[in-house]
Amino acid sequence: MKRALLIVLLVLVADQALKVWVKLHFYYDSAISILGDKGYLHFIENRGMAFGMEFGGDVGKLMLTLFRIIAVIVILIIIRRSVSKGASTWTIVSLALIMAGALGNIIDSTFYGLIFSESTPFQKAVLFPPGGGYAPLFHGAVVDMFYFPLWEGRLPDWLPFWSGQTAVFFRPVFNLADASITVGMVFFILLQRQQGRRVQEVTTDTAPTPEAPEGGAGTDPAAQ
Repeated sequence: MKRALLIVLLVLVADQALKVWVKLHFYYDSAISILGDKGYLHFIENRGMAFGMEFGGDVGKLMLTLFRIIAVIVILIIIRRSVSKGASTWTIVSLALIMAGALGNIIDSTFYGLIFSESTPFQKAVLFPPGGGYAPLFHGAVVDMFYFPLWEGRLPDWLPFWSGQTAVFFRPVFNLADASITVGMVFFILLQRQQGRRVQEVTTDTAPTPEAPEGGAGTDPAAQ
């Protein structure tokens, strides 16, 4: 359990430190290159789910924040049970990464609206502004900053629906918390598949062999 909590703490501190730095030092929708034309720190804010997906306006935003809080509580319970049952280290690590990412985005959506002024293309945000924050409790926006347009080009004409359109991979802007959730989910799914294969192999190896018919194996009925 201590190892899981340490992972959560490290990811959470790194995630929040980067978000606060970007929020205070970047104009909204501004960017700086970190990998030439293939990687940027591009500051935007997301009022919805991970990777820029939005959900249902203000009511949807409140429901999403509450859902994240419930999800973190459930994941914490799963981690405690997994530790008590002797789950593998990588299983605990994957669950801890998911929990850390969810917590990181919960902090943004719960408190950032209260403690920051609004970010605009012409004005940087201020921490603890005298006139109050830009949104009430549970209605803050999540800070995103990683943008990796690894490929940009024109889609082939034979492709249905998107024929000839310009496309970018990878278009969504995300943060460290989103990456932590994604990596944790991938690890967890792969571990479950691997565990399922092991159980199947053990079951096959320990399956009882068919009993020989009465009269002995290889006995010719005509000879009796």
